[in-house]
Amino acid sequence: MSLLNTVYRSVFRRTSTFTLSIVLGVVLFERAFDQGADALFEHLNRGKLWKHIKHQYEQNED
Repeated sequence: MSLLNTVYRSVFRRTSTFTLSIVLGVVLFERAFDQGADALFEHLNRGKLWKHIKHQYEQNED
């Protein structure tokens, strides 16, 4: 119960800190979700993306 009281007093009591915590949480969630979705997309499409097959189509200038 003490932990809940501490969280309430430090975050949820004032609207400004509550709003700041929501904005910060949304920004962190968005970054984590974006990186996770990109990693999943690359994993599911391994060998099909340009950065994976680029070496097959590039010509050496030698």
